[in-house]
Amino acid sequence: MSVLPLVFTSGWASGINAYAVVLLLGVFGATGLTDEVPASLQRTDVLIVAGVLFLCEAVADKIPYVDSVWDAAHTVIRPVAGAVVGALLAGQSGSLSDIAAGAVGGSTALASHFVKAGTRMAVNTSPEPVSNIVLSTAEDLGVAGIVTFAMFNPQAAAVIAAVLLAAGLAVLVFLWSRIRRFLRRRAQRREEKRLAAQEREATARAAVPPR
Repeated sequence: MSVLPLVFTSGWASGINAYAVVLLLGVFGATGLTDEVPASLQRTDVLIVAGVLFLCEAVADKIPYVDSVWDAAHTVIRPVAGAVVGALLAGQSGSLSDIAAGAVGGSTALASHFVKAGTRMAVNTSPEPVSNIVLSTAEDLGVAGIVTFAMFNPQAAAVIAAVLLAAGLAVLVFLWSRIRRFLRRRAQRREEKRLAAQEREATARAAVPPR
């Protein structure tokens, strides 16, 4: 059976939470639930690092504005993780070339990452933190559920991931105007802070008596 559905699903999930994907796949492989997971993802050190980073993301992902900073820092990490996981899965099964699997996993992860990051920008236009917590929890549960489902029915899981990706892109287009307002507001806030700092500096200089 081709490993492509699992590569696509893991790529989509990596764009949302790459550490959860590595952790789940490693645990599934280490416990013998599947033979599709390469040994490199089952190593104890990999599982420990993935678990610690997953906990860090679970916290940062639920704090307004911190989640957007975290997403920005992971613009490269998530697609790379999706590409690496895809290549490893392909190398394990031998049914798909590593390069093709890496391209599928990385591009899918990049697309889902943009959906996640853009949605968070839109959510952060609301001052209350409840939306961030609810959305982050839903993302974590969704990644866990679909990756687990992919272990037993990869084709159906890939279809669900594709539908969620398409729906997320449609929502992102719909929310783009709100995201632009958020970006303008943030730029304006930075400019106000810069002007305030300059004003304080000028006031401090004027208060110093001439010698």
